[in-house]
This record gives sequence, C-alpha cells and structure tokens, in this order.
Amino acid sequence: MSETTIGFLGPAGSFSHEAVTTLGEGRAVAVGTIGDLLAEIAQGRLDRALVPIENAIEGTVSATIDGLVFDYDLYIEREVVRPIHLHLLARPGVSLDQVTTVYSYVHALAQIRGFLAGLPGAAVVQSTSTSEAARLVAESDEPWAAVGSAMAGEIFGLASLAADIEDHPDNATRFVVVGRDAIAAPTGHDRTTIVCFQDNDRPGSLYGILGRFAARDINLTKLESRPTKRGLGDYCFVIEFEGHVDDDIVADCLVDLQAHLARVKFLGSYPVTGEEATHRRVEVEEARRAAANWMASLRSRVRTSS
Repeated sequence: MSETTIGFLGPAGSFSHEAVTTLGEGRAVAVGTIGDLLAEIAQGRLDRALVPIENAIEGTVSATIDGLVFDYDLYIEREVVRPIHLHLLARPGVSLDQVTTVYSYVHALAQIRGFLAGLPGAAVVQSTSTSEAARLVAESDEPWAAVGSAMAGEIFGLASLAADIEDHPDNATRFVVVGRDAIAAPTGHDRTTIVCFQDNDRPGSLYGILGRFAARDINLTKLESRPTKRGLGDYCFVIEFEGHVDDDIVADCLVDLQAHLARVKFLGSYPVTGEEATHRRVEVEEARRAAANWMASLRSRVRTSS
C-alpha cells in the first residue's frame, strides 16, 4: 500500500512545514502556492494538504478560505494551531544596518509592521511564502533579509539578525488539513464550518440564519462575510460553530438552513485541537454519560401498562 501524501506551502522551512511535521503521518510534499495546494488535492495528485486559514493578528487567510468556498469541493478534516515567532534572517556577515530589502509572505510582513517602521531605509517585497523569501536571500549576494522561521534560517544557512519581531507576543496561526472525500469522525468536542449563500439581500436575512442556531442553542465560534465575486454588495457568510454534522441537532439545523437558503456549502466537521480542547472533550463525554444515566433512571420509573 502506497504512503499517503500531505502537501504544505513550501519550500521547506515555512511555518506550514513546521506545522505539518507535528501531524506525524504521511509523506510531506512542498507546493508553491495555496491555490496550487488545493488544486493538487482536488485533482487527486495529493491525498491531503495542510493550509493556513487564520492568523491571530491578520485574521483570515483569504487564499485559503476563498479557495474552499468558491473553487473546490474539499472537506476540513482537522486543525492545527501553532505559535508563530518571526525572525529577520540574512546571510552571515550582513548586519542589520546594511539590509536594503526585506522579503516575506504578505501575512508575515503584516505581522511586523512595528518592526519594519524601524527600518525606514529598507524596501519591503512580498514572496510566495516565508521560506521562499529565505531561499531568495540565501541565493543572493545582495544585503537582503527575509522574515521567516528559525527552521528556515537553519535550512538555508542564514543568521538571525533579530528574533521574535512579531508585533504581538501571542501570535499564532490556525492551519487546517483538507481532503477530498472523508468527514472526520465525531469526538465529542468538534467544530463545523459552513458557508451560507442567500437568494438576495433583504432586511433580517442574517438574523434569520443566526436565529436557527440560537433556537437550537448551538454556539457560534466565528462569523465572517465574504464577497461572492458576483458584484459589489453581494456577500455570503462563513460560519463556524460547535458540534458535528453527525449530531442530530446540528443535522437538523443544517437541513433547516438548506431548505430556506439558496445554498449551504459544507466545509467540514472536525475535532478542536489543543490541551484545553482535550479537557473539554473529556468534560463533554462525562456530562453526556451523566445525562444518559439520569434519563435511564427516569425511564426505569415509568409504570408498565396494567
């Protein structure tokens, strides 16, 4: 049986590369852009892909969410949250005051605005990834610098001119693993992501969508509007909420939405990650067992017909 493949935003040394190594499964394959990653999955050339979807400072990664919403029919299978610590990397011998150009991925550059303000003489240039920026700097004889990971510095033989240069110390990125066919099994502490498209914009339309969740006591964890690319003012809503499509109450809510909206696109139900999520999962399982025992006790007292 052939080894499964999982793509990541390359080249080696990117934060996506760091994140994919934590999965401990499959053979990691570097791909040049997020759009290419999603296309490789959709066309069956890769089994899965890990892509960044949200950053604590810059918010949603548009290339990922728009690709999932508009371009491909893929499912989110799991999430990985990683702290992000950015370094200014240059070839050995280049000093900070010599740097003329800083390269990095657009989201990384946006996360160090404060630091860049202290380098007014340096031009800022976008690259396709943080590790691609490191590769460009390593292959050039110019006094350039890249913003990237410590791993990228080690791989490309670069020195760190400044460490932890992100504007906020709690910087983190949420990555998701996407695949073509399977929906992840329920764990008891899951998140579901959907997209709601409307027939037209009318008063109370968003309230009508959200009310269906509120009526079922389903907790929303994220709500974001995205332009549908069909004209100004035409938006869809990306909604994340607690629960799994295999839960009866979630399934009932989705059926209700599908019946009353132009379209609902399902992006996946998947386990929430992290130590807190693990504790929460245990708490949910214990609460369900206690509730089941309570109901069993009540039913045992029901009189049989005479």
